[in-house]
Amino acid sequence: MNLHFSPDQVVLFQIGFFKVNSTLLSTWIVILVLTFSASMVTGRIPADGAPSRWQSFLEVIVEHTRQQLKELGVSEPNRCLPFVATIFVFIAMSTLLGVIPGFTPPTASLSTTAALAICVFFAVPYFGIATSGPRHYLRRYVEPTWLMAPFNIMGDLSRTVALSVRLFGNAMSETMIIAICLTIAPLIFPLFMKVLGLLTGMVQAYIFAVLAALYIAAGMRSRDRDSQSKDQNREDER
Repeated sequence: MNLHFSPDQVVLFQIGFFKVNSTLLSTWIVILVLTFSASMVTGRIPADGAPSRWQSFLEVIVEHTRQQLKELGVSEPNRCLPFVATIFVFIAMSTLLGVIPGFTPPTASLSTTAALAICVFFAVPYFGIATSGPRHYLRRYVEPTWLMAPFNIMGDLSRTVALSVRLFGNAMSETMIIAICLTIAPLIFPLFMKVLGLLTGMVQAYIFAVLAALYIAAGMRSRDRDSQSKDQNREDER
């Protein structure tokens, strides 16, 4: 049995210079499933009148997610709620589809997890600047002194790498263990590992979303610090 450390190595077919590997195909499948599910969910929501049970259930989930973002320190949760929720749903759906025999989740590829981490990397300054403006956001890189600017930039880059490697390591390890167990005991261990991988995958989806929300909250907090410093200066003048 051939073991592959990444689904990127499994090339299904090639059209000219364009190679379609297992990662690309599984990503397309996840996107199609999410698109179909979203159309089915939104199609059941009435435009007017009393909300249905399905709509009430979705509103409870959205409100609970918004409340969790507030508890994580996000000053304006409505801004980043779609982004954080989309990341969580994508990783969670990849984990759920990974239970299907023969399907390798796209999160088992470092290219996919790196792409998700890069999205978070750009989302942090986007939401931070949208909330507090470019001047107040960029000021955080030179606090408490401008000598800290290179270290703050390195900190943003390192946490991006940490996000991608953490998610990739957990997804890849579960896939590799199942492949090894298939050669040892093809009936018992793979089923157990599928259930365990499903649980750990959902936890990793939650952790990735929480970390993304925390990083965004830190970027949006510059305006709050600036307003607090102005209030403190006014009190000192009095």
